[in-house]
Amino acid sequence: MQHTPSNAPSGHRGMPDAVRALVADDDPSSRFFLVEALRSLGLDAQSCPDGPSAITLARKEAFDLLLLDCRMPGAGAEEVLTVLRNDPEARSTDCTAVATSADMDLAERQRLLSVEFSEVLQKPCSLADLRRILALVQAGTTATPLLDDALAIATMGDADVVKAMRTLLRAELASLYQDLDALADDATALGERLHRLRSSCGFCGAAALGAQATVLQRHLKLGHPGSLAPLSRFRRALLATIEALAVEDIT
Repeated sequence: MQHTPSNAPSGHRGMPDAVRALVADDDPSSRFFLVEALRSLGLDAQSCPDGPSAITLARKEAFDLLLLDCRMPGAGAEEVLTVLRNDPEARSTDCTAVATSADMDLAERQRLLSVEFSEVLQKPCSLADLRRILALVQAGTTATPLLDDALAIATMGDADVVKAMRTLLRAELASLYQDLDALADDATALGERLHRLRSSCGFCGAAALGAQATVLQRHLKLGHPGSLAPLSRFRRALLATIEALAVEDIT
């Protein structure tokens, strides 16, 4: 989650909305299908044939989505993601990562979800599967503004009311940030807090945090409470929103 510069326009504080994907797969047919399918969905997609190439590209370039085959030469999906997540200088260290495999049992799927993959995709996959993956990416990209003043004023009708609501929201977010580690072990309680939070975010125009709350709720409902990626991205969005609320100025 990137922090929004203080001189960003007040109506829409965010980054450009280009969505870029990297497909890493040693099978030429799978690689071709995935790249062309993602392009048909409007993504800027490129590919590479092995793990080391994926690491090199993801370190140098900022991707929104990584599709990583589990059994590539040099390094599989898990090894690639581990390197990137542990390298704060990598430009794609925080992006959405999806593991792909033609042969996977339930135990391996759960293990991959526990090491910060947002989803696990069984090959051969369909265009519908990729649309579902794209929804995860769009909810988590930096294109979503931290604070959307125009949306908040349109919802609440008055800038002064929005300011008052955001004061309450910041206190709510600070409390949630303190409680988050404990809530991570209680999926039911976390889901209830997220449900309330999404309403508050909607009223206040806290668009990025609301999007991350939606992604995290979806993972909890799918029975993936151990998936660390949605929770870690939610935590970053939560902290960034708290900081933005501390200095925000509605015009």
